[in-house]
Amino acid sequence: MQAYILRRMLVMVPMLLGISVVSFFVMQLAPGGPFTELQFNPEISSATLQQLREHYGLHLPVWQQYLVWLKRIVTEGDLGRSIQFHAPVSHIIWGRAFNTVLLSVSSMILAWGVALPIGIHAARHQHSWSDRLLTGLSFVGVSIPNFFLGLCLLYLVVTWQLPLPVGGATSVNYEELSLWGKVVDRARHLVIPTLVLGTSSMAGLSRFMRGNLLEQLNQDYVTTARAKGLPERVVVYRHAVRNAINPLITLFGFELGGILGGAALTEIVTGYPGLGSVMLQAVRAMDYYLVMGSLLIGGVLLIVGNLIADILLAWADPRIRYE
Repeated sequence: MQAYILRRMLVMVPMLLGISVVSFFVMQLAPGGPFTELQFNPEISSATLQQLREHYGLHLPVWQQYLVWLKRIVTEGDLGRSIQFHAPVSHIIWGRAFNTVLLSVSSMILAWGVALPIGIHAARHQHSWSDRLLTGLSFVGVSIPNFFLGLCLLYLVVTWQLPLPVGGATSVNYEELSLWGKVVDRARHLVIPTLVLGTSSMAGLSRFMRGNLLEQLNQDYVTTARAKGLPERVVVYRHAVRNAINPLITLFGFELGGILGGAALTEIVTGYPGLGSVMLQAVRAMDYYLVMGSLLIGGVLLIVGNLIADILLAWADPRIRYE
């Protein structure tokens, strides 16, 4: 297993290099640039625009821009400087990354912690009233867009004057709070975006779990286990669930890699200051280096997420071995 993990980590380097090459040159194909709006400002001279381009290295050919950016990453660990925020890209990313990771982890815990028991219950009580109710709620959860659910929750919080903050990741007096007070304050700000981000995942996962478990319960090994007199709880949880959960573990890796894209719209609607909203602003402003830094972080999360999923799959299924 250790040799397999080492090989996967080594493969990460050329994969990230390929992602960076494709992303960098594709961005250059878009019309305009980061200083397009400034060109139409009569108060800004062409000499000033040229100085800005030279300052950020945009006066060079595209291939030279990429090589300079790549050299700084390898030699200095510098992801470049944001054109929009006039600050190092690494500072912007790490300043928002904690909020996004915290939101994504909390939503994944909510989704998986609720979806798996619901799916197991629905499969064990197929065609019952609870199965039909949970199936209907799952379809509703999958159908409702995240932005609409976020707007509905914000409306309810404001209308009913619920004791939940609207927008932001912390309160104004956050630094004055005790350690426990800071934890509670963070948790209160995470309630709305976590519910929004976790609902669609929860609904989809419960449907996957129900379908997979129903398929496993109809297999011959389950019939054999029941014929031997094993308790139904042992047959379901020790045998059928362990096999039914394998495809969902694979989905876990893709969910971890989709943190940035999945959380962006939720962060914007709920006013949560995360990395996804910053990335969207960078794309709209054609902030090349901030976009590249965010894409690299997303690529790392995708590769690491799939590696973690493979490791969990081997742990959950003894038949799987990596050499």
